[in-house]
Amino acid sequence: MIDKLLWINTDNTYPYKNLAIEEYLTKTVGPGECILFLWQNRHTVVIGKNQNCWKECKVNCLEADGGYLVRRLSGGGAVFHDLGNLNFTFCVKHDDYNVDKQLDVILQAAKMLGIKAEKTGRNDITVDGRKFSGNAFLREGDQCYHHGTIMIDVNPEDLSKYLNVDKKKLESKGVSSVRSRVANLKEFRSDLTIDMMRKALIEAFAKVYGLNTEELKETSLPADKINDLTKKFESWDWKYGRKIPFDYEIGQRFDWGDIQFQLHVDSGIIKDINLFSDAMEQEVISGFKDALLGCQCNAVAMASAIDNAMLSSRLTYDDLIEIMQEDVKKLLMENF
Repeated sequence: MIDKLLWINTDNTYPYKNLAIEEYLTKTVGPGECILFLWQNRHTVVIGKNQNCWKECKVNCLEADGGYLVRRLSGGGAVFHDLGNLNFTFCVKHDDYNVDKQLDVILQAAKMLGIKAEKTGRNDITVDGRKFSGNAFLREGDQCYHHGTIMIDVNPEDLSKYLNVDKKKLESKGVSSVRSRVANLKEFRSDLTIDMMRKALIEAFAKVYGLNTEELKETSLPADKINDLTKKFESWDWKYGRKIPFDYEIGQRFDWGDIQFQLHVDSGIIKDINLFSDAMEQEVISGFKDALLGCQCNAVAMASAIDNAMLSSRLTYDDLIEIMQEDVKKLLMENF
């Protein structure tokens, strides 16, 4: 049960440091605490943990324009951040994690500002059917976070300039382009500012949980630990992903997201694997990868390995995980 609300705001806009702060807060949040972290990134494309950056983003164009490519810890798809966007993260222990309540903070903040927002699908918040906030989620052991974007005055040209959005993904959502699907909140309230939204979020945070809030100063965080985590997010291997020699490459788009396998096989055994996906369930994707490494490269052995890994995992075995498991097994059976 949450009995302590903390909020922290940073003026830092260097994306690798912001992800470092976010990870530190998630790793150190205590039982009964909920931390709301408010932050902004300058000129950044953020991809999900399991995504292929070269497929999702025009990396060379972004970096030539002075932008940053960032890989986050959570699953899901690629998003563009500039200073017209405000990001939020709820950091909590698993026992205190409540997505509906956390999303209600965003909805209530919008309502306070005279904007009628609603939750749609699994991870979007919309106004008049257009998305202004996409959300993603992480669980690592007992530590969880839920983070997302709030588009207030994002440059719409850059949304299309740097992101490679799969046409099949757009078609599945019934839209022709990413720009037609999203909206800035300034379209619904012309005088809205980042600071107004920030204050509304902090007020809504207290209202939804029925508790007073306490500010956590960024200066109270250990600089050495933040610096170490920043270096991780800055690193080439973390940002771009490992390059491996691969003998087989297969992929497909499903209702729950896309998936792409690159397999390096030696003497009939899978010796190395890259697995890319924009699925929100990053733990499931990681489970597929771990199961196939060292497995015989034939359909029966690979399907059996995935079954065994999922049954022995700590994941809650819900309908979506079962669907993902069966879809991936079918893909492997059709290709090996």
